[in-house]
Amino acid sequence: MKSRVLISIIVKRYGLWLLAILLIFVGYRWIRSRQKNDMNWQTVRAFGIRLPMRYGIHGIDVSKHNARIDWKRVQQMKADGVRLQFVFIKATEGATLTDKNFKTNWAGARKANLRRGAYHFYHPTRDPIKQATNFINRVELSEGDFAPVVDFEVTNGQSETTILDGLRLWLETVEEHYHVRPIIYTNGNLYKRYIRGQLDDYPLWIADYSTTHLRDYDPDKLYLWQHNQNGWVQGIRGMVDFNVFVMDENRMKEICL
Repeated sequence: MKSRVLISIIVKRYGLWLLAILLIFVGYRWIRSRQKNDMNWQTVRAFGIRLPMRYGIHGIDVSKHNARIDWKRVQQMKADGVRLQFVFIKATEGATLTDKNFKTNWAGARKANLRRGAYHFYHPTRDPIKQATNFINRVELSEGDFAPVVDFEVTNGQSETTILDGLRLWLETVEEHYHVRPIIYTNGNLYKRYIRGQLDDYPLWIADYSTTHLRDYDPDKLYLWQHNQNGWVQGIRGMVDFNVFVMDENRMKEICL
């Protein structure tokens, strides 16, 4: 009896507040549900992960860590209507290093009729001009290839000024050589700390595995989304990073030679 009286008093006194809180909660859940459904996430068992089927152009990125790749099997793989259409391949790192499988992967991707791109792993502690030269000396791009990519995912304890000045030098040097604006690859945290508001003129490739939406990124500059690092592909041993092109398909040419 006392409990009923207490509940009655609470409802009479705080009824409107309780209703408001309930409506906010329901609205939040509805919005989250819509965001998830907008991406049309579907599990594709052959790839071992969920894919955002809202988008139609799916691809991967690889390096020497994926060992020897059977590109013919990669080309032939198709599941639930999804066929891989592009690949980014690690080319260089720092001022002197070259990925030992780059040449083989670069040729194999072309033979498999996959749109290909090359990326450089950037170290803020190394001379940015030497890093750009390292990439330029080892990567010959052809018409239809993706623009060069700078992979920015470590800060090595350097200051914001050092990081941004170095990245700008790399980007400007590479753009001058290839006559196309390079792509910046980074994760959500580094994007917010260094890229947003500083290097917004460059196309963005974001690595973000924790979200089902892309609200946190500039829709006019975000072209590629690395949404999972645990996929499977026939012809590749171990787990593979999965990406998707998030712009209208007609805008692919904006980030290609």
